[in-house]
Amino acid sequence: MASYRSLRDLDWPLLAVTLSICGLGILQIYSATLDTAWRSAWWKQLLWLVLGLLMMWLMTKIDYHTLLGQVPLLYGITLTLLVVTPLIGRLVWGSKRWIPVAFGFKFQPSEFAKLVIVLLVARYLTELKSDRLEVRDLLKLGGLVGLPLALVAAQPDLGTSLTYVPILLIGLYLGGVRWQHAASVIALAAVLMPVGWFFLKDYQRARLETFIDPMKDPMGKGYQVIQSKIAVGHGGIWGWGVTHGSQTQLRFLPVAHTDFLISAFAEEHGFVGILVVLGLYFLLLMQIVQNAQTAPDRAGMFICMGVCSLLLFHLLVNVGMAAGRMPVTGIPLPLMSYGGSSMLSVFMMLGLVNNVRLRRFVS
Repeated sequence: MASYRSLRDLDWPLLAVTLSICGLGILQIYSATLDTAWRSAWWKQLLWLVLGLLMMWLMTKIDYHTLLGQVPLLYGITLTLLVVTPLIGRLVWGSKRWIPVAFGFKFQPSEFAKLVIVLLVARYLTELKSDRLEVRDLLKLGGLVGLPLALVAAQPDLGTSLTYVPILLIGLYLGGVRWQHAASVIALAAVLMPVGWFFLKDYQRARLETFIDPMKDPMGKGYQVIQSKIAVGHGGIWGWGVTHGSQTQLRFLPVAHTDFLISAFAEEHGFVGILVVLGLYFLLLMQIVQNAQTAPDRAGMFICMGVCSLLLFHLLVNVGMAAGRMPVTGIPLPLMSYGGSSMLSVFMMLGLVNNVRLRRFVS
């Protein structure tokens, strides 16, 4: 009876929307990698989808309160993996983010760190048992999140490290941060932002310069942004159809199956296709918010909203990057861009959301 109730009470609308987004992603990966060295990427993504569903199911079986109780251990393991990644990791595109596992597969600890940070923020704010946060709470929680953030940024992977920030911010907001403290943090960040320029890598500075003026170096640093905007505009209203986008199929659009997958999708499916995809993401986010509203406790609410803020940040940055409204980063489009670690981590987080949903029926 308990298994039947759990199966019945799963968030089936969330699962249906998730699979729809993944299906469109696999279709576009197939199109973007046709007749290239990456032509097997689409079925590998399908494999990651199956494994993701398995991980999602496993995450619903373990009570999230049990996971919250293991946060210190999970946090320690995460820090250890992030420390050893630059030492034993595989160098790809000038960065050591992946640890080789077996049979050519790679493991990206920074992706799974997102899940741990969601649990970390939820546990810390729940244990406070207060509607107002003090300065010491801001500093302590900021330090706990800032440590893995700094380790990932040093790989270097600034894009992934920044995805930890919205989890912290939504937690602080819902946890009751005082407006005076928030204003102070914003003012301090504004003052320190120019100083941060001197700590950026050369390629990171180049990306910011390209964001401001991509035509300054159209065949070099600005090439990705320019080709992405051309592909988006070329799609028109209805697009050119699967495997018929010239920017995508003639390989003018770089890494069309990962960072710029949404640009390739826009060219081949047009404005209407983009509306459908964004509509699906909207439904996904709203379903997560609904689960946060019906969560049985504060911990469940913090978990759901942490996952929601993370996915929203990914979506805004990736789509904004494709349209030339955000600097180029390595932040993938969740559930659509090719990548095993990203796919598995998102499914695990959605499993957490389902976990919270199921526990609301426990008396």
